[in-house]
Amino acid sequence: MAYQALYRKYRPQRFDQMVGQEAILKTLRNQLRTGRISHAYLFCGTRGTGKTSTAKIFAKAINCLDPQDGEPCGKCSLCQAMEEGRSVNVMEIDAASNNGVDNIRDIREEVKYPPTEGKYKIYIIDEVHMLSTGAFNALLKTLEEPPEHVIFILATTDPQKVPATILSRCQRFDFRRISAAEIAATLRSYVEQEGAKATDEALHTIATLADGSLRDSLSILDQCLAFFFDEELTEEKVLDIAGAVDRSIFFALADGLRQKQIQTLLELVDEVVTLGREIPTFTAQLVEHFRSLLIAATVEEGAFLLDVSGEQFAALKTQAETFSPEELTYYIRRFSALLSELKYSQSPRVLLEVELITLCAPSESTDSSSILARLSMLERQIQTGVVVQAAPAQAKKPSKPKKERPKALPEDVQAVISHWDDWAGECDTVSALLLKDCQPVYMEDGKLTVVCKDETKQDIIKKRLPQLQETIDGHLEKEMDVKTITETDYKAWEELTYGGLEEETPSSDDPDFDSLMRGYFPEAEIQE
Repeated sequence: MAYQALYRKYRPQRFDQMVGQEAILKTLRNQLRTGRISHAYLFCGTRGTGKTSTAKIFAKAINCLDPQDGEPCGKCSLCQAMEEGRSVNVMEIDAASNNGVDNIRDIREEVKYPPTEGKYKIYIIDEVHMLSTGAFNALLKTLEEPPEHVIFILATTDPQKVPATILSRCQRFDFRRISAAEIAATLRSYVEQEGAKATDEALHTIATLADGSLRDSLSILDQCLAFFFDEELTEEKVLDIAGAVDRSIFFALADGLRQKQIQTLLELVDEVVTLGREIPTFTAQLVEHFRSLLIAATVEEGAFLLDVSGEQFAALKTQAETFSPEELTYYIRRFSALLSELKYSQSPRVLLEVELITLCAPSESTDSSSILARLSMLERQIQTGVVVQAAPAQAKKPSKPKKERPKALPEDVQAVISHWDDWAGECDTVSALLLKDCQPVYMEDGKLTVVCKDETKQDIIKKRLPQLQETIDGHLEKEMDVKTITETDYKAWEELTYGGLEEETPSSDDPDFDSLMRGYFPEAEIQE
């Protein structure tokens, strides 16, 4: 007999052989026990999560001559025919290649006739979202009121493309991604049945690379066992076959970014390319690593979210302590944007190297996420005792006895507005950079109002108001109240206070216009 791929060889034949999807399986079993079987089902979920396998087991159990507590017996003639693919009552249709109106019309004609054996005729339509609009319309009436002996099971990876009229006539079941732990445990049993050897790290790596798809994990395992025949499968061998890189390289790259070591980062990229790894795949894994660091930094018990072992989570948490959440968020956004560019680039390595150099070099970017990341980095360096180069110190004036200053008047606010660039520039370098993009205004409340472009920049400015207020008070020798407002709120106040701009009337300075108006309205006076 010809070799059979692992995902076909170990396809489940009973509900208790399925991996994950416990809620869905319990519901279907209960329907079989109680006889509350619907006429139409919709199975949704990503690839390799068990949609088609569940549909086949459900179809087999429905017609089974000797069902056992919601499970097919697997021994009767109908179960045997189903397992051997010769059942005449269960029709599997690939909607990707049979998506026309004529294909659905054929089904409409066939459903009129009762099954030749068993109780039901069952139609399993895979990738149902590929049906054309006309085909969906042709299926609609049959799906709404099918004969009592007909059951439809629709499967799709993209339920958004299925019309609402179809969705409303089906019982919908959403298949979740299978966890890496569940996949690794399942692979362990398959490896033992195959008489092969594999380390736990190798199986967990396969499960992680499969991204929640049991079928993908079996395909990777099949390929690894074929390449390393009669050898123990290790994590390094799996990474070599899958074209991925060891996790340690992501930890090294993150440390290189934190320490701004450009040479180290470029050497790591060269190592990735030398190993024959794809830059887009590597970048996607890098984004996932920074996500893991962010979760480790913000969630106390986040190992279950990352689906990693306790030892791996401890390593992530240790490295996450060297970053701030703002820095990690900034890196995730930058590398995610880079990942989109890599899809259409002819030089992915160059783009990755440029991005890493840009992240290490001093940046003049003034967007809010960049500013937050740099501020967090400076605060972290100060807290850890790293020497930060400060701006040139201003000459200190002789200290004077403190006395209570009088409140600033509206004309004092106008004085601040006129000297804004000079006085704001006396703050520290970061504050001066932030205040440069802000606009000082007077809102007739006796206070100086700083107009910020958005809420993010407003939150940053609020933390630095005491320094600005102290600088202004020193120049005025008065106590100035300072507040902030967003540009949107200020425009709303301005419009509410002063109203909209009046429409301009045509100027009467134009003699041709005056002549034309007198021709149409001889009795009217042209106001000069």
